[in-house]
Amino acid sequence: MVDQTKAIFVSLREKIYAALEADVVNTLSREQLTEQLSEAIDVLIDREQHSVATVVRREYVKSLVDEIVGLGPLQPLMDDESISDIMINGHDNVFIERNGLVEKSSVTFIDETQLQQIAKRIAARVGRRVDDSAPTCDARLADGSRVNIVIPPIAIDGTSVSIRKFKKQSIGLEELVGYGAMSPEMAKVLMIASRCRLNILISGGTGSGKTTMLNALSQYISEKERIVTIEDAAELKLQQPHVVRLETRTSGIEGNGAIHQRDLVINSLRMRPDRIIVGECRGGEAFEMLQAMNTGHDGSMSTLHANTPRDALARCEAMVMMATNNLPLDAIRRTIVSAVDIIIQISRLHDGSRKVMSISEVVGLEGSNVVLEEIFRFEPLPAQAGSDKVNGQFITSGLMKRSVLFEKARFYGLEDKLSSAFTITGAAA
Repeated sequence: MVDQTKAIFVSLREKIYAALEADVVNTLSREQLTEQLSEAIDVLIDREQHSVATVVRREYVKSLVDEIVGLGPLQPLMDDESISDIMINGHDNVFIERNGLVEKSSVTFIDETQLQQIAKRIAARVGRRVDDSAPTCDARLADGSRVNIVIPPIAIDGTSVSIRKFKKQSIGLEELVGYGAMSPEMAKVLMIASRCRLNILISGGTGSGKTTMLNALSQYISEKERIVTIEDAAELKLQQPHVVRLETRTSGIEGNGAIHQRDLVINSLRMRPDRIIVGECRGGEAFEMLQAMNTGHDGSMSTLHANTPRDALARCEAMVMMATNNLPLDAIRRTIVSAVDIIIQISRLHDGSRKVMSISEVVGLEGSNVVLEEIFRFEPLPAQAGSDKVNGQFITSGLMKRSVLFEKARFYGLEDKLSSAFTITGAAA
């Protein structure tokens, strides 16, 4: 019966689409479009003598309206605030992430054609395109959500769409403490590090919460500072009044006009910034970012993909090598060590929780090796029988007196506040 109803609606959808005029649709409100489509569906069903319940008809009309003016079956998922990620693997295989855990959704598309049309519409709305000549696309929805689209033949099992939803409310360090992502003492140290203009790298895997942490740290930047943000897809939500937001651009139909992050970092240096925030370092822009950190733009921040703080430094080295092959490794390491002050390592654990696994300070070089001093770390406890929840403690071994964090805190008059963060040696999580 379900397959029969679906076949009826596929047939009706083709007839409705054949009769639609784009110019007319654009002049109608959502309510007017719903009313006209309801009348059209009723007429078509009665004329062809199909047996379809009124409730099912209404659901189909809503789905059709969502498809024409919205995101089709995706719209309810986009409206659900508890969902953070939507992953579509073909028209009948939709997964969502809720509270850090991935589950399959009951939402499906009518067919591959519907899914691909919606995907193309998403791209077109932001001036991007996805077709046979350009089968992949990164885009951003009007609400700021980040979208990646891959269509056949690149996507073998049907169109793939990945949506990282944009959170309307910024999450601060206090909220992260409440979620168990860090201890209050760690939050206090990070607040001081941001306020005292330390250069910070946030390292972690996909979906670990790097951008959330970057947003949280940015809340402690002075309103007197001029900030330039550089992103592939604008996600940062800075509250300061003096912010310039820059976003990359892909090439046009002719294959030219692309603006990369490295171009924007170089340009930002001419914009008299106090701080530069790069949403994510992936390539050669890391070299310019490090140069900026080394030439008076203290307090700059960025994120990158890495599993440990030491891996993050290795990735920085590799990205600098992408930009220049003239510098020896020793010079690259000296550049990184003099530029980066703090590395925050974040992970998404198997129970869906996100935790700050480590806060490390880059101390210097001993020979050819970078010296890291771990200020805080998360130490997991043995798993309890029958429970998937990850429990553990946030441990600190204290702060060295020769620490750059200590020196900066003293310069900004926050020495006592920093010292108070190390009065407790462990906090449960």
